[in-house]
Order: sequence, then structure tokens, then C-alpha cells
Amino acid sequence: MFLIKGARIVGGAPADILLRDGVVAEIGAGLTAPEATVVEAGGLIALPGLVDLHTHLREPGREDAETVETGTRAAAAGGYTAVHAMANTEPVADTAGVVEQVWRLGREAGHCDVHPVGAVTRGLEGERLAELGAMADSAARVRVFSDDGHCVSDAVLMRRALEYVKAFDGVVAQHAQEPRLTEHAQMNEGEVSGRLGLAGWPAVAEEAIIARDCLLAAHVGSRLHVCHVSTAGSVEILRWAKSKGWQVTAEVTPHHLLLTDELAETYDPVYKVNPPLRTKADVEALREALADGTIDCVATDHAPHPAEAKETEWAPAAMGMIGLETALSVVQEAMVETGLLDWAGVADRMSVRPAHIGRLTGQGQSIEVGAPANVTLYDPAPRTAVDPAAFASKSRNTPFVGLTLPGRVRATFLRGRPTVLEGKVI
Repeated sequence: MFLIKGARIVGGAPADILLRDGVVAEIGAGLTAPEATVVEAGGLIALPGLVDLHTHLREPGREDAETVETGTRAAAAGGYTAVHAMANTEPVADTAGVVEQVWRLGREAGHCDVHPVGAVTRGLEGERLAELGAMADSAARVRVFSDDGHCVSDAVLMRRALEYVKAFDGVVAQHAQEPRLTEHAQMNEGEVSGRLGLAGWPAVAEEAIIARDCLLAAHVGSRLHVCHVSTAGSVEILRWAKSKGWQVTAEVTPHHLLLTDELAETYDPVYKVNPPLRTKADVEALREALADGTIDCVATDHAPHPAEAKETEWAPAAMGMIGLETALSVVQEAMVETGLLDWAGVADRMSVRPAHIGRLTGQGQSIEVGAPANVTLYDPAPRTAVDPAAFASKSRNTPFVGLTLPGRVRATFLRGRPTVLEGKVI
């Protein structure tokens, strides 16, 4: 039992929160519970436990980069109580057996809930549908399916997947990247790529797939989720689709809310990512879309890599950035400090909405009496330089290294049990 004293629930007035038997038992002023462990939370923001729709845990097969154990430790340190583990593992999570393995590894680790994402196609090869129904019926109860890292570029196959998941209220999460338009692409196509002589990744490669898939989702009456939106044009397409009342949702990553393609001028592969960092105008459009709800949520796309995959020349370097342990700080910097979101908005975009999209029960609920005791205590005041050596993640490929960011997670509770206390993973 824990008694949190003086926390500001989603930035409101200070209150005491009693966590008992896995739920929020009481909320009020001057609460007492002699048998409870007291957590002094004056000045801290209490948020519902964060939920990530897009996490690469790498296990099975790439334990040199991350494991379910280390990845969920990083998630807890970042304030997360649930993550969705992407399917591009080795072997690919395209069968009931593999998704159940990942799900059980998450339960054994215990740092946060792990919800496996099933592959849309067998082996991520884009040729035949994977065992969607079997994964949905498995112990992992998969509801999100994605070939992330690869686009389901075949329109007929994408249509079939959207039709299939309707049977169990699933959602297809598309990695929007037209493959022919991005062959050999290295960074955002634009002024900077032209100056650096690097092959460009045009915005239209993302936007064309999003437009096609919005139309397909509307045609079959199914749910579509768009992964890591990165362009202003994509925002306009999503805004149009939502105005039609179609079942389309979208996410944006922390790094696309803060960083631009100008960082590629350093030729440091830590800034190489898929989709690529875009322009300042794109960043501004993404922030506005997250604020007005056109983009539903923030998802980290936490993509760990071993040092040798990133500490190399730009062209052969792996694409991807880690983000679980810095996400909340980046969102504070990009959205709260700029006045675009308040803390209630942060809770909505980083907990409530992603839990709803993933059809999770027991996650993403407001901090109120009777709700599951999934709570993150966050101190928005300190500003510190990002030091990857202090991370719980097994990998260190953060684009924010050395950057001064606000805030720090002080505690994370998973169903009333602390996974982080005093800023340290338990």
C-alpha cells in the first residue's frame, strides 16, 4: 500500500492518492494510512501510467540490442506501464507461438505490461497474410497488427488485412512508405539532402500510402492506425479523413516533434531514422496536429541498436532511435512549454488515447477512485543534459544526447506496485 502525498493530478490542485490492492482507493486532502508507505510528491505531476503503441523490444533474436527485460525497465523509467512490442523480431511475430512468447517474457519481467503486435504478413514479406486470427485468439490477445519497418504496399493485401481484423475489432498499423519512391533514400528529400548529396526521401512517399489506406479503411469500414506520421501533408490527409468520420488514428514520435533534417549536416548516424527527420515546417504542423487531436497520440518508436550498427558511416548505419526514457521530457519541451498542451492533454495523448487504440483494459484510465493504480509521478522542474550512460535500455542510440531537457520521472506504479521509486528502477 502506498500513500502519495500532495501530487497534482494531471496538473490540478495538490491531492493525496492512496493506492491499495491494485486500485486507487482514495483521493483527497490530508489522507492518512498508518500501514502505507508514504511517497512525498509535492510539486510532482500525477499522470495515468503512460502507454506506448510502438516499441521495439528486439527479443527474440536481437538480444544484442535490447531484451524484453531491459526494454521494459527503460519503459518503466520513462513512466510507462504498458507497451506494444513490434513484430519485426527474429523470428517475426507472425504466429500465435511467437506473440505468446513475447507476452510471457513481459509477464516474467514485470516492469510494465507487454502487448505484442502481430505481423500483418508472413515474415514481413508483404506476400501472404500472417495468422491474424490465431494471434488474436492467443493468450496474448493481439489487437494491433503491423509490418512496421516495412510497408504493406500491396493494396489488395492491405484491403484483406483491414477486412480480416474487423472480426475481432483489431487495427492495422501501417508503416506508410511507398517502397519504389524511397529506394536507396537516406534522409528527407529537400534543401539539406541536395546540399549534402544524400539520396532524398520524399514526403509524397508517406502521404500517398496514407491517402490510399484511408480510402481503403473507409471502403471496408475498418480501423486504420498510421505509424510515425512525419509530414505536414500527411497531417492534412488525416484531417480530411477524420472529417469524413472514418476510423483512422495516427501517432507521432517525440523526435519528429523536436528535431529537423538539418541535424543530418553532422553526418552523425544517430540522426538517421525511418521515417527521416523532416523540416521545421513539418515539425510545426505535427505539433499543431497533436494539439488539435488530428494526430491522436505520441508513440516512441523506441528502436534500439548495438553500437556497431550506429557508430559507422551514414550510408550503412541502421535507422532508428531509442526514446522510452526521454519521451515525456521531449513532449514537455515541445508541447507543454510551448503552450500547445496542458498536463491533462499530455495524459490524453500519452495514456488514454493509445490505450483505447490498442483496445487495452486496465490501462489509460483517469486517476480516480476505483481505477487501476497505474500512476506516473513526474517532476517537471529540473532541466538536465541527456546522458545515455544512465539509461536502463541496453542501447544508447539517443538523438538527444547532451541536449538539455526538462523533467524527470520520479515514480511509476503498475497496479499499485512500484516499478520506479525516487527515479530508480526497482
